[in-house]
Amino acid sequence: MQGDELKIQELKMKLTDSQWQTLEPLLLGKQGDPGARGRDNRMFIDAVLWIISNKAIWRSLPTEFGKWNTTYMRFRRWNECDIWRQVQQSLYGDPELLAMFGEIVVHGDQQTGRIRERIARRAQKLVYNASLGKMDSRGKKSQHSDDSTSHWVGLVMRGATV
Repeated sequence: MQGDELKIQELKMKLTDSQWQTLEPLLLGKQGDPGARGRDNRMFIDAVLWIISNKAIWRSLPTEFGKWNTTYMRFRRWNECDIWRQVQQSLYGDPELLAMFGEIVVHGDQQTGRIRERIARRAQKLVYNASLGKMDSRGKKSQHSDDSTSHWVGLVMRGATV
């Protein structure tokens, strides 16, 4: 048995055919929807469930689910648009499916929190570096440090010509 097949067997949460029939009309990217069509919504949902049930990072997603970065970006876009929560609120009659989507919503909320923390840390770092006169992440010095450097260069130049 190959490594990816073994990983897929570790899947604890997997859609049944009846759950898929309930879920399919609620998802984006199906035939007839405006915009881009999802290549395989069921595989995408199974991939997300694999990540969540195995508490895995996106890069460890088995190749049978497709490219990990494509799956992650699609998950993130759906999360930013609150699709997971909307689908969960539309589900009824299948407590197991409702619980699965509850897990997806929680995972999405955790991802959003981590992204916000990362953005806040980056902003704090820029402010801190600017206060020290260091370069920001784009390699530009703060206006404050350029003025002070110019002042000292001018003094040195005048001293050299005298």
